[in-house]
Amino acid sequence: MAAAYRLKMDSQAHEDTFNAARPEDEKVTVWKATWIPVVSHGAADSTSGLYLDTVTGHLGRWSRYNEAPGNVFDTLVTYLEETADALETPALATGDRPGLIGGALVWRRRVSPSLKDQWRPLVG
Repeated sequence: MAAAYRLKMDSQAHEDTFNAARPEDEKVTVWKATWIPVVSHGAADSTSGLYLDTVTGHLGRWSRYNEAPGNVFDTLVTYLEETADALETPALATGDRPGLIGGALVWRRRVSPSLKDQWRPLVG
């Protein structure tokens, strides 16, 4: 998380170089110092995930490619509660579903196409 934070802050510092010459309404914010990355989509993934906005307490979605946000949870607590519920009772999970590949917990939406046939639903 610390490395992802530094990378994003470096990106903002680079953007601030250009922001100095931009009108106020055209300045670009790619990262704020008050945003803390808390979830990535893989152990080595620094391209996308969720951050905690320490000013508001809400979660936001970040992406290297600036895709439109999908389901974003209000707070970290909400996110953790819904994740725990999905793990406790996978059959009732809405959205992404937990499962296993070779004994490792994986979320169906994040499984690469080459591994889709190995994914097995988690049974709670």
